[in-house]
Amino acid sequence: MIEKRQFYINGAWVDPIEGRDHHVIDPSTEEPCAVISLGGQADTDAAVAAAKAAFPAWMATPPEERIALVEKLLEVYKARGDDLAQAMTTEMGAPIDMSRASQVGAGTWHISNFLKAAKEFKFSRPLGDHAPNDRIVLEPVGVCALITPWNWPMNQVTLKVIAAAISGCTMVLKPSEESPLNAIIFAEMMHEAGFPKGVFNLVNGDGVGVGSQLSCHKDVDMVSFTGSSRAGIAISKAAADTLKRVHLELGGKGANIIFADADDKAVKRGVMHMMNNSGQSCNAPSRMLVQKGVYEKAVETAAEVANSVTVGNAHDSGRHIGPVVNEAQFNKIQGLIQKGIDEGARLVAGGTGRPEGFNRGFFVKPTVFADVTNDMTIAREEIFGPVLSIIPFETEEEAIRIANDTVYGLTNYIQTQDSSKSNRVALQLRSGMVEINGQSRGAGAPFGGMKQSGNGREGGVWGIEDFLEVKSVAGWAAE
Repeated sequence: MIEKRQFYINGAWVDPIEGRDHHVIDPSTEEPCAVISLGGQADTDAAVAAAKAAFPAWMATPPEERIALVEKLLEVYKARGDDLAQAMTTEMGAPIDMSRASQVGAGTWHISNFLKAAKEFKFSRPLGDHAPNDRIVLEPVGVCALITPWNWPMNQVTLKVIAAAISGCTMVLKPSEESPLNAIIFAEMMHEAGFPKGVFNLVNGDGVGVGSQLSCHKDVDMVSFTGSSRAGIAISKAAADTLKRVHLELGGKGANIIFADADDKAVKRGVMHMMNNSGQSCNAPSRMLVQKGVYEKAVETAAEVANSVTVGNAHDSGRHIGPVVNEAQFNKIQGLIQKGIDEGARLVAGGTGRPEGFNRGFFVKPTVFADVTNDMTIAREEIFGPVLSIIPFETEEEAIRIANDTVYGLTNYIQTQDSSKSNRVALQLRSGMVEINGQSRGAGAPFGGMKQSGNGREGGVWGIEDFLEVKSVAGWAAE
């Protein structure tokens, strides 16, 4: 078993001041795989103090030097890729091949895209030709608390840390206590890359402990949080007393609208996307809306595809899905599957209990419900497991109404070969992102949502801007 009791504060690995032990569980085996320390108020205060002390010098560091350090980090990141993959497979259950390709790859992708955006970013710019002596200066917010989730660890760590670093902010990272090992490796990489003392700090902890302490800390200027809407609301309330900026990337209940003229692979694509990462993605297309002319065929196809998805130990190579992250999540998913059955949805694949051949590990059957109505619990709540709900619709207007009838607004999906219709529908969907016919968002595209899916945007230029304040200077002397 791995023991990771140290925190990274002010450029050094230090023992916790108030740490208490926490066992990290391998969800494939239900056995402890590591012991970490969860920090207390004194640890949080030490990390924030280090970040505050480092801020003036880091803010004054030319952007070119900050960018050069991120370029060095990218080299180190690529060299440590397999260490990261092994950690994520062990602590949160992503299958090892998927960890290497997608979980680690997400970090490489974001760091590379931030570097491209940063090199073209103007931190000081003229207001316009009409006001030659007015200058707009973009300055870092200050000390930032970065609170990241367990489901896509490096995706979220890099989206926050790299944007903050390029912007000139200093930071305290609190990763999820469910998947802390990859973040500890990342801290080692930041150290190896040569970031100045105090710019990046790591304190492990849980939400009610370190998370809450950071959210209300008087010397934290901004909180960037990814996680549940419930936690996002709590953080917003805690941050209100100090009027700090709060950036939230929260849950989702994405609609995947499949029109009668969708391509032949649309249903399969939607089911496979839903099952990816064992359904543990905030942008998962968990509600499949299907036009009635092709509805029964779509249900049949969805069931066949779900039944073809294999479930296996995360440590084994292959194209299977792994377990969900922990017992609490497993029990929540089982309860919601039963709720779908009790409320009258038609179960066409999967169901309650572990898949055949498993008596340990938090493995969930790939599950599909048909004949779901949008008022059912499984259509309203974010399940965060491999569970798909299929809802029929008749008209374009009805599809838009059902898709928007949710408290969430992260990602919606459209499947049609009518480009005019796809564009028209995309503009009416109330979500921060829309993807059409399986087309992924391009490099540097912003990630974020509306309504209870949060605020702010991550990635590319928008991700950098979220960590910056706008200063308007009148009377700027021409140089």
